[in-house]
Amino acid sequence: MEPKVSIVIPFYNCPYIEQAVHSALHQTYPHIEVIVVDDGSTKHVERLQPFMDQIHYIRKENGGTATALNEGIKQATGDYFVWLSSDDVMLLNRVEKQLQFMLEVQASFCHGAYHYVNEHGEWLDTVQPEVGSRLEMLQVLMEGCPINGCTVMVKMEAFERFGMFDTDFRYTHDYEMWLRLFPLYELFYFNEPLMCYRLHESMGTKRHFKELVAEMERVQEKHRPILLNLRQVGGYWK
Repeated sequence: MEPKVSIVIPFYNCPYIEQAVHSALHQTYPHIEVIVVDDGSTKHVERLQPFMDQIHYIRKENGGTATALNEGIKQATGDYFVWLSSDDVMLLNRVEKQLQFMLEVQASFCHGAYHYVNEHGEWLDTVQPEVGSRLEMLQVLMEGCPINGCTVMVKMEAFERFGMFDTDFRYTHDYEMWLRLFPLYELFYFNEPLMCYRLHESMGTKRHFKELVAEMERVQEKHRPILLNLRQVGGYWK
């Protein structure tokens, strides 16, 4: 049987939600489920109405993106997990290409390149965050996060092994998760754009930038000891 991919879309008062859902539903790879987790929205919920018979819609009290992702993971039935922010869109062959690559290289985790677009969906730039060797990736991860979470595809079994997103980190839960996975997983990179990352004034990384920077320091402090030990043995546990 072909693997099933669960696409989880956290949603909170986002006017771009229908574009995200449309891009997920129209993937060229057929074996998908689209899970929209409404994190207590008070606006733009009506934009989901045309898709209700095609998506798994979950509504919950507001708790932040990590809680919404975790709720989606709990109810997912797929073999692989993809996260799509409600203000972004996936390229329509994203799942097909990324999954094919992962199966070819036997990857459990993969991230990739992406486009920057503006609030109107117009192309601004293309980002290809290829780092290099595992040791180089380790060094970069100790200083910051080069991985766009919405380019990630990961086997669902990762959450069984390592737990779900840590809700103590409201803005950097993705960074914390990748650091948790790194000691035992290869973080494969796919050098083709997979999605469009929308830059706009109301995006969370702009509105909560100071909090995000402070949280990054907490994440790094939490994982620094094990990552330093890992660096001493060449990036791999013996």
